[in-house]
Amino acid sequence: MNKKINVTIWNEFYHERTRESVKKIYPDGIHGALRDKLSEFGEYNLTVLTQDMEEHGLTDEVLANTDVLIWWGHAKHHEVADSVVEKVKARVLDGMGFIALHSAHASKIFKSLMGTSCRVKWRENDEKERLWVIEPSHPIVKNVPEYIEIEEEETYGERFEIPTPDELIFVSWFKGGEVFRSGCTFKRGLGKIFYFRPGHEEYPIYYRDDIIRVIKNAIDWACPDGITKPTLGHVEPLEVVKDKFEGKSMEERTHANLGK
Repeated sequence: MNKKINVTIWNEFYHERTRESVKKIYPDGIHGALRDKLSEFGEYNLTVLTQDMEEHGLTDEVLANTDVLIWWGHAKHHEVADSVVEKVKARVLDGMGFIALHSAHASKIFKSLMGTSCRVKWRENDEKERLWVIEPSHPIVKNVPEYIEIEEEETYGERFEIPTPDELIFVSWFKGGEVFRSGCTFKRGLGKIFYFRPGHEEYPIYYRDDIIRVIKNAIDWACPDGITKPTLGHVEPLEVVKDKFEGKSMEERTHANLGK
């Protein structure tokens, strides 16, 4: 792909403004940290949006010009307008890539795309996490080590109430004993979706090169490059064919169509 990928980074941007501990880690917001790290690759047109913007920043124009949407949310899922969720979902079904980070598993848009509750076990206890790569040939883990070790993170545990992933890329182990499906891909309509678990706001996860490498790879994988859009609904035949309704009245044609 020669042209730059249009990436929109969406962040709830609540904890960074209401908790000093989080503000110290992400003074420019989680979206700012992601933007700055991803900009180092020089391959993307990066736009950052926050929930407090009109339409949460996700206008029709923005969505139409987004190849891949990255979503981080946690405490304000319920305040995201249903109308915006439906617009985002429609764009994913039409081919836009979608990357859900950390607690975005509980966002309205992710739950709508999955069709399940997406609930998990969790606790905040500064536990070590190892994310094991279990599909080493997958493009999302290109140039990623066999495992990523995070000394302190929020713990998530199975059961993770999601549909069976199309591909399971990472499985996490936590020091407290839990395991978790931390990197999952899905396809919905023409769109590719990646869920990636690390990224609790209390830890500087999004400054790590290995974590950003996974997100970068996921962007490249999810980008709708070269999609052939299908034609849906009534179509004319490509070849000359006999009209089976020839000589039939409109009433007879309508009756036959209703019987489909």
